[in-house]
Amino acid sequence: MDVEHRQLVQLLPLLPLLAELGRTEHITETAELLGLPQSTVSRAIARASAIVGTELLIRDGRGVRLTPAAKALMPHIEAALAEFQTGLDSVRHESEVVRGRIAVSFQHTFGEAMLPLLISAFRSSHPQTAFDLSQGARDGCLAELAAGSADVALTAPVATPSKRIGSAALYREPLRLVVHHRHALAGRRRAKVAEIRQEPFVAMGSGYGMRSLTDALFREAGFRPRIAFESQDSHTVRGLVSAGLGVSILPPGGSAPGRAAQNSHHPSRGTEADDDGGPGWVEIPLDSDLAFREIGLAWRERRGGADAESDHQAEQTEQHHIARQRDGYRSNRDKTARDKHHAVAPGFRRHRTREPRAGCRADQRNCRDESDFAAT
Repeated sequence: MDVEHRQLVQLLPLLPLLAELGRTEHITETAELLGLPQSTVSRAIARASAIVGTELLIRDGRGVRLTPAAKALMPHIEAALAEFQTGLDSVRHESEVVRGRIAVSFQHTFGEAMLPLLISAFRSSHPQTAFDLSQGARDGCLAELAAGSADVALTAPVATPSKRIGSAALYREPLRLVVHHRHALAGRRRAKVAEIRQEPFVAMGSGYGMRSLTDALFREAGFRPRIAFESQDSHTVRGLVSAGLGVSILPPGGSAPGRAAQNSHHPSRGTEADDDGGPGWVEIPLDSDLAFREIGLAWRERRGGADAESDHQAEQTEQHHIARQRDGYRSNRDKTARDKHHAVAPGFRRHRTREPRAGCRADQRNCRDESDFAAT
């Protein structure tokens, strides 16, 4: 190793300290910012001066100031540190692609099987990836995606693609009528939505993907359901059906607790139905072209350049328009309040301008007309 290279190796660890000293030109302040004893900073400066071969600081009264040599060196120190930071950021970015965190927002019904399968498949190729999970209604999942708190959203129906949101369908699954295992329809191989017109219906809450799908089925059948319960969880819906409190429409439940076992003579009827009338439910395929749900992924489109700038400007314009509308509403509201205040001031009576009646002086207060009214 030649002398210059050896000196460079010795000087490199001191570059952050020298850069901070160049910004503060004060030993005590530099020590405090870096969390080092003042004596350590002083020795480091002395060592750097020895390596460079010239003084970097000179005393100026009670303080210090950079020498011309130090001032000439500072831009190169800053540039070297900035270049290193750029390289470090690049390495970290590449690492985050493989070892980063992915925020996933998903509907409740996908937490039992679909989501774990997707994560497992992804981790087979990227084992160091971590996941942040958030579950809720479809509308909430897409709102988190739009706000940037989620990277991807697993929903049904699939999100409509737009300039900012991309989406792709993964698969379809059927929707089935879910009834108590003692229900009159429990032994049927297929059923129509119209057959539950008079039945109490257990629905998912507004904003949930299943709610929009069942609403479409009822519109197709030409009636509104008699909603007995609304829930935010499909397990609760099945539990209510299992207790005989209504019927519902849901995706297949697999071997979920409470499902009656299948009977060979009645493919859709549980054997428990022959034994007792206790809790239990069965699923019946529905006779409708709409009796399915399409599951898909949605993600935020990452665009740069003119497109991103255009989106940013459009968003700013929209926010400005909303702010102007809000300010205009407040202005009109305040003006209306002022007009009301001036029209009838509290504590005063307003009278119609009229000629006094015969026999009354103009200043008599007991000569009033029915048109007089008091401020409230």
